[in-house]
Amino acid sequence: MKPISSRDNPLYKELKQLASSSQARRQAGRTLLDGVHLCDAYLQRVGMPSLCVVSENCQTRAEIAAILAICEAGQARCIVLPDPLYNALSQVEHGVGLLFVIDTPEVTVPTKLTQAAVMLDKLQDPGNLGSILRSAAAAGIENVFCSNGTAFSWSPKVLRAGMGAHFLLNIFENVDLAALLRGSEVPVLATSSHAQQQIYELDLARPVAWLFGHEGQGVADDLLALATHQVAIPHLGAMESLNVAASAAVCFFEQVRQKAMVGSKLGQQ
Repeated sequence: MKPISSRDNPLYKELKQLASSSQARRQAGRTLLDGVHLCDAYLQRVGMPSLCVVSENCQTRAEIAAILAICEAGQARCIVLPDPLYNALSQVEHGVGLLFVIDTPEVTVPTKLTQAAVMLDKLQDPGNLGSILRSAAAAGIENVFCSNGTAFSWSPKVLRAGMGAHFLLNIFENVDLAALLRGSEVPVLATSSHAQQQIYELDLARPVAWLFGHEGQGVADDLLALATHQVAIPHLGAMESLNVAASAAVCFFEQVRQKAMVGSKLGQQ
C-alpha cells in the first residue's frame, strides 16, 4: 500500500478535484464512495474499485483491514494518507477513514419503456434523490430515468443517501422524458397533489412507470399531459402534500403490497 504525504502529489490533487467538484466527477467519469458500508456494498455487488484510499490512523481497524485485504487480493490500487489529507477529501463528519474511487457506469438509454421504472423530472435535492433510489431498489424496481436538471446521481451526497442502492439499479441521466413517455409500453403514473384519482384505486400489480417531479413545482405540465394517469396520495392532515421522497416510498410499497396480494391469491389456488 503506497503512502502519500504531500498535498502537491498529482494523484492527491486529482482526488481533491473529485471530492470537491461535480463537474470534475462528470468529466472524469469517476466518483467517490465514502465509508465502510458503501465500499463493502460495492465490493459485493460490483467488484474492485479503481482506487482504495485509507487514512493512516484507521487502517488497522478491523472492518477497514478486512476490506483492504480484499482489495489487495484483487490487485486493486491502494494508498494511505495522513489524517489531515484524508479528512480534506471526506465529506462525512467523524468518518471511518475509507474511500473508494470508482468508475461511474456508462449506460445506453433504451428507445422504449417496456419495464417497471421510475422517472424523475428535475429533482434537485441529493438527499431526496438518494432516498428514492433506495426505495426503488428495495421495491424491486431496477430502472431509473433522470431528466436534464436532476441532481447528479453519482455525487457523494446522493450515494450516501442511497446506501448502496446504486449498485442494484440501472440509472440513466440526462434523459428526454417526453420522448420516453411517448413511446412507453407500460402505464405511466404521474403524481400530483391536485389529481382526483388515488393510487389505491389503480391496478399496481402490473408493471408501471412512476413519474415524480421537482420538489417545489412538481411534474412539468407537458409531461403530466403525456402520463397515462395522474394520481394523488390521500392524507388526513392539513399539509398540502408529502415530500417527494416520502411520496415515492408510499407509491412503491403500495405496488409491493398489491403484488404480494396477487401472489398470495395465486398460491391459494
